[in-house]
Amino acid sequence: MLQEKFNHSLTQKLYRTDQVRMHEQAAAKTLGIDMFSLMQRAGACVYQHCVTLFPNVDNYLVVVGSGNNAGDGYVAALSAYNAGKNVRLCAVQTNKEVAGDVKRAQVDWLACGGKVEGLTKAFVDKADIIIDGLLGTGISGAVRSDFAQAITLVNNSNKPVVSIDLPSGLDANTGAALGKCIVASATVTFVGIKLGLTTSTGIEACGQLIFEDLGIGKAFASIAKSDASALDLKYLKGLAPRSVNSHKGTHGRLLCVGGNEGMSGAIRMTSEAALRAGAGLVKVFTHQNSIVQISAGRPELMVVSSGLKEMLKWASCIVIGPGLGQDEWGKQAFDAVMLHCQHTSKPIVIDADALNLAALDTEFVTLRDSIITPHVGEAARLLNVSIAEVEANRFDFARRCSIRYKATCVLKGAGSIVDNQRHAWVCRHGNPGMATGGTGDVLAGILGSLMAQGLSKDMACLYGVSIHAKAGDIVAQKYGQRGLLASDLFATVRLLINEKE
Repeated sequence: MLQEKFNHSLTQKLYRTDQVRMHEQAAAKTLGIDMFSLMQRAGACVYQHCVTLFPNVDNYLVVVGSGNNAGDGYVAALSAYNAGKNVRLCAVQTNKEVAGDVKRAQVDWLACGGKVEGLTKAFVDKADIIIDGLLGTGISGAVRSDFAQAITLVNNSNKPVVSIDLPSGLDANTGAALGKCIVASATVTFVGIKLGLTTSTGIEACGQLIFEDLGIGKAFASIAKSDASALDLKYLKGLAPRSVNSHKGTHGRLLCVGGNEGMSGAIRMTSEAALRAGAGLVKVFTHQNSIVQISAGRPELMVVSSGLKEMLKWASCIVIGPGLGQDEWGKQAFDAVMLHCQHTSKPIVIDADALNLAALDTEFVTLRDSIITPHVGEAARLLNVSIAEVEANRFDFARRCSIRYKATCVLKGAGSIVDNQRHAWVCRHGNPGMATGGTGDVLAGILGSLMAQGLSKDMACLYGVSIHAKAGDIVAQKYGQRGLLASDLFATVRLLINEKE
């Protein structure tokens, strides 16, 4: 069936900052490289990428703090100066003494006639490009006021900004801004890709993310453990071709439960998405007043409002939640489905209002073979925390959801995260145009369809999330992000699901 073909290269592995910090020196040492040489490589890489990305600029402004990112900044400044560029280097704390390798880099800069000046708006205005070396991965807590002022000055400049390792002020583990953070045009990150660069605010703040292993990648990967991976459709093989003598019953029987009165559209999109993703048979159990709206638009669907127990026995997989509601009808359907799955261990996708009902159910019994698909608000309700808490640490709360409900969790949003209690994956596809009603319903249908066709819940999530987000990117690239409808994804989902390796 479907196979994962990750080569586990450093471009797929994601790391916490402590994992990078702990192992980069050891990796460099095994190759006979000291940390100052590594700093020189990093600074030179940053300058080279500046030239590649912005080839026709001459006036460089390098802004630094006092940590290791500042050392990289000094080296980048010297590289630009040696290439004949006009370079000005500004520090937030001009009188603060630096030490170690940062001091060596500063001395080299001063030796060529360079200066360390205070940052002013006039210097920012004269620059064609800004290199951000203000703050690195060692920051904890909110950005101090002097650095916040510098970040605001850079962000308001409308000049191209290239950040060193990460945008200053971004939490490299969570992707949350620590009060203020640089919004870069590009970020050159080193040795291992940090978790926070791939989700939440981190995606926008990084701009174009460029990875450089500084020549120690293989050594680093051999000793550093990764708890998360980047998820990219190109690293997943497609579904196996259908057997010539297969029939509609061979490819799964999916039951979609939802569509309360006045909310028929959600389950309608879920069920059609399931068909487009290849499910052989799809039935919809819905409110009696929603039958016409659902069946009229897609006659291939079998739509009923009674006989739920028989439908549950018939199904090989279930999706519950889109348009379900939380009134008595919704609660009864929810209770019946949960009871059935507890006794049969049938695969199930729990989405939308089914998640809200699960959050209210203090006696909720976890299911053996389930996927949950919360957005940030639903995750907050499931864990009884605030939305802000979830958004501030998406990886942590995706893991908490998967553990609490013993399910594979898909935490939707910018950089959707899949977590199976042991490992996390973050999706590289997707765009803001998908932030519209119904796209989550489409995802639920794709996931249910893949499980109905025999994929494990983890592989269904990895493939389904990738297909869904990539379809959104293709549609947005062709027609634009604004005005993208959830139903616009159907044709592209069908194309992607049929692509071969």
